[in-house]
Amino acid sequence: MMSKRFIIFGFFLLTSIAFFAQREKVEYLPTFDKRTLHYGFYLGLNQNDFKFSYNNNSGIPDAEISVEPSTGFNVGLIADLRLHKNLNLRLEPGLMTNSKKIYFHHLKNYSANPLDSVRDVSSTYLHVPLIFKFSTNRYKNVKPYVLGGVSYNYNFSSNENNSDDNSASQFRMKTHNFMYEVGVGIDIYLYYFKFSPSIRGVFALPSELKYDKDVNSPWTAPVNYMGTRGVFLTFAFE
Repeated sequence: MMSKRFIIFGFFLLTSIAFFAQREKVEYLPTFDKRTLHYGFYLGLNQNDFKFSYNNNSGIPDAEISVEPSTGFNVGLIADLRLHKNLNLRLEPGLMTNSKKIYFHHLKNYSANPLDSVRDVSSTYLHVPLIFKFSTNRYKNVKPYVLGGVSYNYNFSSNENNSDDNSASQFRMKTHNFMYEVGVGIDIYLYYFKFSPSIRGVFALPSELKYDKDVNSPWTAPVNYMGTRGVFLTFAFE
């Protein structure tokens, strides 16, 4: 529910900004898009949760896991290479932080301690996307675009090499992971710089779960796949 509200808010914000930008009669930064290479930075919000698929042969019946996401922050730099009038290649290294609560509902059958069925997962990522940006022709001070690409993610908070696991209340994830990203946005040309709000979806490719040492662990044995899926609302300044 929160992700849907996040997407609706982002879409409403993009369309509102584009509407007001089109009312400007003066065309700002008329030669900006002729640069072969330019730089910038971005700030943004994110809301991530996990997608799970279950291992039906785990020996743990009726496995049920849910995630409670919260809003996090992302910040980073931009290097933009012009490949064509309507095509750019972008490198956007940055940091992404977020936190989640994971509820292992089936663990109520395995433990008398309610806290054993909940894990707080706070993560800080080095997020390095390589993105293709496909733009329309510019209209006044507005140019819509779509984007797509892949990203490498280094999880500083993964605890992958921690000798403790869920039996010691330590939830572990893999340190290295890859994701793909798709989104839409609008370039808005202002007097001194270009402002580019966008909204994008981010989806992990391999599973991020680090399994417990016990192959019958009620926390990890029922999980066949666990991967991030999230929504980014990004504000770029170039």
